[in-house]
Amino acid sequence: MKIFVSGKGGSGKSTVSALLGMEFAKRGREVLVVDNDESNYGIHTHLGLDLPKDFMYYFGGKKDLFDRTEDIKDGMETENLPDEYLSKEGNLGLLAIGKIKEYGEGCACPMNVLSGEFLKSLSLHDEEILIVDMDAGIEHFGRKVEDGADIVLLVIDPTRESIKLSEKITEFAHNIDKSVYFVLNKVDEETETIIYESVDENKVIGVIPEDERIFKASLNGKPLDFQLGSVEEIVDSLVEVEEKVLRPFKS
Repeated sequence: MKIFVSGKGGSGKSTVSALLGMEFAKRGREVLVVDNDESNYGIHTHLGLDLPKDFMYYFGGKKDLFDRTEDIKDGMETENLPDEYLSKEGNLGLLAIGKIKEYGEGCACPMNVLSGEFLKSLSLHDEEILIVDMDAGIEHFGRKVEDGADIVLLVIDPTRESIKLSEKITEFAHNIDKSVYFVLNKVDEETETIIYESVDENKVIGVIPEDERIFKASLNGKPLDFQLGSVEEIVDSLVEVEEKVLRPFKS
């Protein structure tokens, strides 16, 4: 199952991606988390892993990526991913597409080319889970990165911008025949009610309340290695989608 986690900046995409990855790993699934956000350096700390070397250098870096598109399209299986580009502990791994590191180095277009082709062609075995922490906003939809997704998981925080973005992403996902679900994040009872009044509640797959443990761990750069019943429920729902929708379709 390939889960692409989207949302506006600051909605908690990296936090939700990490929490889901760790929960799936606790259940014995082989999990690969892909950091597809070129401007956010935080998800590896959420996972308690080192930040791996940018995967774009495997294909020659920014300068050579466009010339090696066919090599990227050839695809890989997870066990064949080069170790030097992976950070891994047990059955939980992290791969980073690429980061902006220097002033004036240019746009992230080559990284989007790599992620679009690589994530679509990457082969998963049964019981493997791919969780992609997307960059903020909707540019990646314009670059067709979501072609490789089984599920688009949209993180909605208590802001009007996040609610409006949910409408556009739902439209995009419908146009490419992808399943889209919502996770309401950082909510209390009042804001949860307001969001439910503004979105399609049938697409809400889970709710993560505002939690001081998440805030403090993120602030201090500590892993999110604690149990959250809300995250367990989201994973239960995703497994149900996998069993009832994705497996019959793929078979």
